[in-house]
Amino acid sequence: MDYINNTLFFTIVFCTLGVFILAAYKRSKYFLHMMQLEEYKNSNFIKWTEKFSYKIYPKKIIINTGLIFILTVVYVISAFIIKAKSIFISFIIIWLILMVFTINIKKEKVKKDLVFTLRAKRLFAANWIVYVIDIILDIFILRLLTDNVYFYPVLLLLMTINYLLADKVMYIANILIRPIENKINKYYFDLAQDRIRSFKDLKVVGITGSVGKTTTKLITSTIINDKFKLLKTSEGHNTKMEISKAINNTLSNECEAFVVELKARKIGDIKEQAKLTNPSIGVLTAIGPSNMKNFNNIENIMKTKYELIEELPSDGIAIFNYDDKYIKKLADKTFKEKILFGMENLEKLDIYATDVKVNEMGSTFILNDKEDSIKCETKLLGKHNISNLLAGASVAKALGFSLKDISKGIKKVKPAPNRLELKNLETDFIMIDDTFNSNLIGCKKALEVISKFKEGRKIIITPGIIELGEQDEKENKEFGINIAKVCDYSILVGKKRTKPIYESLVKEGFNEENIFVVNSLEDAKEKLQSIVKPNDVVLFENDLPDNYKE
Repeated sequence: MDYINNTLFFTIVFCTLGVFILAAYKRSKYFLHMMQLEEYKNSNFIKWTEKFSYKIYPKKIIINTGLIFILTVVYVISAFIIKAKSIFISFIIIWLILMVFTINIKKEKVKKDLVFTLRAKRLFAANWIVYVIDIILDIFILRLLTDNVYFYPVLLLLMTINYLLADKVMYIANILIRPIENKINKYYFDLAQDRIRSFKDLKVVGITGSVGKTTTKLITSTIINDKFKLLKTSEGHNTKMEISKAINNTLSNECEAFVVELKARKIGDIKEQAKLTNPSIGVLTAIGPSNMKNFNNIENIMKTKYELIEELPSDGIAIFNYDDKYIKKLADKTFKEKILFGMENLEKLDIYATDVKVNEMGSTFILNDKEDSIKCETKLLGKHNISNLLAGASVAKALGFSLKDISKGIKKVKPAPNRLELKNLETDFIMIDDTFNSNLIGCKKALEVISKFKEGRKIIITPGIIELGEQDEKENKEFGINIAKVCDYSILVGKKRTKPIYESLVKEGFNEENIFVVNSLEDAKEKLQSIVKPNDVVLFENDLPDNYKE
């Protein structure tokens, strides 16, 4: 490129490199966010990319790459015929315009922002290292294979392809830093394990299940808080490293009890978390098909949840929801000390509820053990929350609480955020927020709750149920059938995801004029304002995490 002087060349390099870095930064930051939401697990990230390929490769980026490829071919042919500065400059200008066109300047509204933790920063740095290595290799190969005339345009084409494949760059970066992350995780895991074992008199309560973990944790903590100085894991903090962080940073000598919820993505996760926390009391809340994409069948879910009971010490206490058919099987094969709770098969239960009365503002029931009984009242909505209260009562009983103390604690329990939570009570319609990660069991229970409201029309806003694997379509169709039985209006968020729900509604004879399909939650709220009337009951059921939005 003898016709390009040094000043012009460095100006071109500066401009093209600046635009590429900005474009790659924006795209890489998006994939870092998605990787974080997928818990930095490449297997989950790959499944996400396969499911949302249209988000990974937007049309404008595919078109841009195609145009730059054609542009490069045209340039190579033209440069072969005539070596002119104008052709090269034209190529650079067009490349810059096309690349700028792909940059998404507008900040998308997200449910959960990217958090630049130390791990995220390490991965982001590794991502840029992969980019740099790739560009250096491209330069080296092109120097060997191409003439100076073609070198820079072909290099820009290769950089554009790298930009297109930014998800693959993030995937490779995550593989490269995996050994480092494993060592860091092991250090903090071992530190937490040693730390919690140094608290000899600490009562550790482990809670797991497909549903009800967080609510049961909140209930248990509220009931026993009167007699124990306790620490509970923060809302949604239920992975190995999040629990380790809580133990290392928050657990203090004043703590007498530690209430922790345990979540699994695969077989062995609960076992690992139980070995970390060393619980003396283990609670199984309920088992269902949520997160089926990771476990394939209900037997694997049962096996994984039971890991908590298997890891209890010989003098530990296992607490089971005996109304759950899957947990009942697990309880029946357990020979450790156990407490069975529920509302059915009363003669076999240790803690149970009778005379249950559920209405639109809460519930009352009689709490029983084998010797005594007491009346309880709660503001929690739905009969299923009686089951969660019984789980908390069982833990309190195992810790020596009287029924009177338990009843006082139950009265203090407040709804967990975004779990059948009454909101906007000052408005002329009733809004129930059940947007925390939902599943078919939870959806049925939420619909049961709004069916108890005697006045007003029933309106549901939902994007459907996620993380069901092969069961996705089947479970969402059943969800649609349940909606048809209770609701008068359905506002469905996301055309593709809610298609099974829509089909079920139509099949069940639901008035099609009362079904609205919108693109986002904001659109759903706007549609709601056009149809809602005084005394209506509006249920917000499930809210998709950012990595599942269409």
